[in-house]
Amino acid sequence: MSKRPKVNSDHAQRHHTPTIDNEAIAKRLEALLTPAVFAQQKYYKQLGCRDRILNLSLMVAAVLTLLWRQVPGVQELNRLLAREGLLWCHPTKVAQQSLSERFLVFPAELFERVFKDLLPQLQLNWQQRLRRTLPDSVKFARANFEHIWIADGSTLEALFRKLKSLEDLKTGQLAGKICTVIDLVTRLPVEVWFNNNPAASDTNFETALLNLLSPKTLILLDRGFYHFQFLQQLIDQEVNFITRLKARASIKYLKIFSYDHSLKDRLIQLGTVRRGAPVLTLRLIEIKIGKTSYSYITSVLDPKILPPYVVADLYRRRWRVEEAFYAVKRLLGLSYLWTGSINGIKLQVWATWLFYAVLIDLGDAVADELSLPFDRISLEMIFRGLYHFSVANDKGKADDPIKYFAAPENQDLGVVKYLRKPVSKLDFSPFPAPS
Repeated sequence: MSKRPKVNSDHAQRHHTPTIDNEAIAKRLEALLTPAVFAQQKYYKQLGCRDRILNLSLMVAAVLTLLWRQVPGVQELNRLLAREGLLWCHPTKVAQQSLSERFLVFPAELFERVFKDLLPQLQLNWQQRLRRTLPDSVKFARANFEHIWIADGSTLEALFRKLKSLEDLKTGQLAGKICTVIDLVTRLPVEVWFNNNPAASDTNFETALLNLLSPKTLILLDRGFYHFQFLQQLIDQEVNFITRLKARASIKYLKIFSYDHSLKDRLIQLGTVRRGAPVLTLRLIEIKIGKTSYSYITSVLDPKILPPYVVADLYRRRWRVEEAFYAVKRLLGLSYLWTGSINGIKLQVWATWLFYAVLIDLGDAVADELSLPFDRISLEMIFRGLYHFSVANDKGKADDPIKYFAAPENQDLGVVKYLRKPVSKLDFSPFPAPS
């Protein structure tokens, strides 16, 4: 019996026609983004870019339209530009070749700057929403840490050779590596880095990460950053971390905080002096749930600052960065590259994370309207539900996407996730009683 061919789930079947336009959504995007776009006009001219038809404002509108209306390609985008206009830009006729070439050469750093100019406004929006709740472990940790961030790397999938600019590239060629820092509290991206080497290890981003991190930050890391010199540098910068313990680690036990069959919390020395690697003094927390054991290490040595079950719950939420990668690659199409040039890939990377941040802001507003934690909101279903809002808005039945998604009659859209099991109460005791 022949085996099924292996399918890349990031390259699932795409739409062949764009979704419908909507004035309410367009105005929301315009209100958020035009201040950040106009703030870059001076830098745009410093780069020597002429004030032409395909300028910064139109290119941002074009890329965002590609994303939120799921336009299948530049040819269809050019048709929309000629007939409907794009967001805040009026209908404009340009040659399709000109638009295609503009994607290849338009400075990607301008999109990076727009993205970073927008983030403070989105953070301010988050601070002004007070009704949605935060997870208990996050609220507890915020008392001692100014930031709780997650860092992780992800390889961009094999180039999907859909455009003519990609036809000469080898089949299966990867597009590069990105490393992203996500704020666990706000769920907004903090920083994104791109490396055009798809085989690059996460350790290639260590220097940039060290330059970003400030004292009183708690960073959640996967084992791609399990590097003793790097972990010691974090400690020297007064940055704390939580990560997973690797197998066959050299451990010396120094002190017991808690010890029973389901929880072991101990002060340890990790590593040896071989090859000049430092010996780290850390906490090792081992928790057994059913037949499965989980081992965490943290530089927070005082259980009163981070109790053992808080450490475990925080690290469980490291998965939020994986959800972010899922959203940008599969939901927003970062696995379908528009061009084969490095500049074009960077442009798409920054534009996709820019739109992701806008989508996070919308999801957080819906969570606040419903007085629910953000974890209960499905970002994917909000994105897919924009079509239904557009139809309702055109019929005069809705004028605000936030109130539309929060309305009881629209909960069949799946915006609010069902609870699979009751949420158990978190144990905040620094020295939990034996179970």
